[in-house]
Amino acid sequence: MSTPGIEPTRPDFIERICRPASGNRKTGLGGLAIVLGAILFMGIFLVIPLAAVFTLALREGARVYVRAISEPYARSAIRLTLVTAIVVVPVNLCFGVAAAWAIGKFEFRGKGLLTTLLDLPFAVSPVIGGMLFVLLFGAQGIAGPWLDAHGIRIAFAEPGIILATAFVTFPFVARELIPIMQANGTEEEQAAISLGASGWQTFFRVTLPNVKWGVLYGVILCNARAMGEFGAVSVISGNVRGLTSTMPLYIEILYNDYEFTAAFAVASLLTLLAIVTLVAKRIVGRRAGIVDEEIAGDEEDLAA
Repeated sequence: MSTPGIEPTRPDFIERICRPASGNRKTGLGGLAIVLGAILFMGIFLVIPLAAVFTLALREGARVYVRAISEPYARSAIRLTLVTAIVVVPVNLCFGVAAAWAIGKFEFRGKGLLTTLLDLPFAVSPVIGGMLFVLLFGAQGIAGPWLDAHGIRIAFAEPGIILATAFVTFPFVARELIPIMQANGTEEEQAAISLGASGWQTFFRVTLPNVKWGVLYGVILCNARAMGEFGAVSVISGNVRGLTSTMPLYIEILYNDYEFTAAFAVASLLTLLAIVTLVAKRIVGRRAGIVDEEIAGDEEDLAA
C-alpha cells in the first residue's frame, strides 16, 4: 500500500527522474547527472577493484590459481577461518536473539546500559579489542600466569582468535532484531500467554517466527564479518603461518612476501564470499519486505 506523498518505486524510476518536468529542463539534467555520477562511482570503487582481484588471481592460469589456494598453508588458513565462523556465528546468534528479545520486549533496570554495550565493538577499534584480550590472556596478562600453570593457551592460539572474532561480531544479530521486535510490540505474546502458552512456547511459536528473516539477515552479516575480520585477529593471533593465520592474515603474509598471484588467489575467495553475502542480503531483504507487506495487508483487512 502506498504512503500518501511518497510515490512507489517502479521500473521506470530512472526514466522518470531523468525526464524533466514541464518547463523545468534543469531538473531532468540534474537527475541524469546524479544517476551517471552514482554509476561512475560504483564502477571506480566497486566494479574495477572486483575485476582486478580476479584478473590478477588468474593472470598466470587456472593451474597456478588452484595450486595457490590448495597448498598446505592456504588450506590451514581456510580451515581456521571456517572453524572460527562455525563457532562464532551460532554463539552470536544465541546471544543476539536473547539480547534483542530482552531489549525489545521487556522493561528492566540496566536496559539502557545493555543497549549501549551492544555498540561497544562499533565504537572501539578492532585492534584495541585484540589488545584487550592480550592484556587479559597473554603471558604477562591478568589471567596469563594462571592459564600457563594449567596448560591453557588462549592468546596466540585458536581460542583467542575465536574470542576476538566473537567480540567484534556480537552486535550484528542483536542490532538487526531489536528494531523489528520493538515494532512488533508485545500484543501477540500477551495473547498467547493469556491462552495458556508457556514462555518458551510463546517465544518459539510467536516471537521467533515473526523475526525469522531478521535473524537470517543478521546471521549473514555476522558470518561475513567473522570470516573477513583482520584487526583484532592480527593482534591476538600472532599471525604464525600455518598455525594462527586466518585468510585475511594469510593474504597479508603472501602480499608482503611479494607472492602477489597467490595473495590475489586467496583474496578472490573472500571476494566471492562478499558477492554471495550481498546477493543473500538482497534476497532476504526482498523476502522480508514481501512478508511485511502481507502482514500489513492482513492487519488492514482485520481493521476494516
